[in-house]
Amino acid sequence: MSTLVHAHPAPIPLPRFTPETTGLALGLTAAGIWGAYLAMARAGISSGLGAPEIAVFRYGVAGLVMLPWLLRHGPLHLAGIGWRQASVLALLAGPLFVLIGAGGYRFAPLAHGAVVQPAALTLSAMLAAWLMFGERLSSARIAGMVAIIGGLAVIAGPGLLSGGQTAPIGDAMFAVAGMMWAAFAILSKRWGVNPVAATAVVSVLSALAYVPLYAFVVGFDRLAATPAAVLLPQIVVQGVLSGVVAVMAFARAVQLVGASRAAVFPALVPASAIMLGWPIAGEVPTLLQAIGLGLVTGGLLISVGLFRRRGGLG
Repeated sequence: MSTLVHAHPAPIPLPRFTPETTGLALGLTAAGIWGAYLAMARAGISSGLGAPEIAVFRYGVAGLVMLPWLLRHGPLHLAGIGWRQASVLALLAGPLFVLIGAGGYRFAPLAHGAVVQPAALTLSAMLAAWLMFGERLSSARIAGMVAIIGGLAVIAGPGLLSGGQTAPIGDAMFAVAGMMWAAFAILSKRWGVNPVAATAVVSVLSALAYVPLYAFVVGFDRLAATPAAVLLPQIVVQGVLSGVVAVMAFARAVQLVGASRAAVFPALVPASAIMLGWPIAGEVPTLLQAIGLGLVTGGLLISVGLFRRRGGLG
């Protein structure tokens, strides 16, 4: 009778995620959430809400969520960031950023904002990272930027070439908003700001500045008359996911992959908004938009260095 030998199987090694892989995942998460934010904002406005109400959800809810954390981490010195630097970050990534970016649509069509704002963000962040941190503008990164901008133009479609005499005003506002977010990313890295601290400070300071102003100028009558079925999804997506989770994910991605590489993630927002707009807002993407989505995605992967070792670019 033979002896049975019970061999213990070798343990399956768990995958080890490199900083670049983790940064890529976090950046994609932020882009997906911001796309949901745009789609949900459109659905909310069609339900009777306005941009001021969307901003209340974004900063009021995020401020409440992050306030307990800030109170436990040196509120007098704003979690070690300091009032001067915290005020600058809140100015760049707070309500003013949303008001300028959204205000551009009073003068220019949606297609202009879908291209100008992320393109300005990406290009200005690349230039600033090169000047301030010496991050090399490799051939792969430049090729990726070209693919991203081309894909955004395809996504925008014929609307990119339309617009009245006031369109340059809106385009300038979109560009300013993009440069503001790029400055937020660059300064967060330069000052070594912890992503959680940055999120808490921006959220709380923005809530303290914007919500009382909204209450004084607009009032809460419209919010009180809005059904809970409309309010609750807005609160979760705008306040919790977009106002807290996405900002923290993006700030961490900046630390892991660098400011210039992380700047390409917001370029995915129009594509993710188009995809999520189908189930949320009932808007089916066109063939041109699908082609543009592929271009943007490929440009992103090239820009963050996913193909650097295999393709030899860079």
